[in-house]
Amino acid sequence: MNQLRSHPRTHPSVFFVVVLALVVAASGGVLYAFYKNRQIQTIRAIEVVEKRIEQHQLDIRTSQMRADQLLNRYTIRERLRHVGSDLRPIPQGVVEEIGPHTTTAGAVASAMP
Repeated sequence: MNQLRSHPRTHPSVFFVVVLALVVAASGGVLYAFYKNRQIQTIRAIEVVEKRIEQHQLDIRTSQMRADQLLNRYTIRERLRHVGSDLRPIPQGVVEEIGPHTTTAGAVASAMP
């Protein structure tokens, strides 16, 4: 009887398995934290890109609005009048519509009315 009590009751492989299980659990926790951190960083990067996209869309709309204001015929007319330009409106009957198939060999542009 004394001899059985002096022998270890647990086999060394049990300790190995317990240590291995602890290593697997710890590495699982570390990997979980790593992947969760990467997920959060990715979400933040996506939000930054979306904000940049929204800002670019706003800039595009602002540029289109400014271009529309600059191309407004009444605004152009007022600016020309303010600058003192010699340009005058063209009467409706003088304008010729030229299609892509129509070619006239003798047509030239004239600066004289």
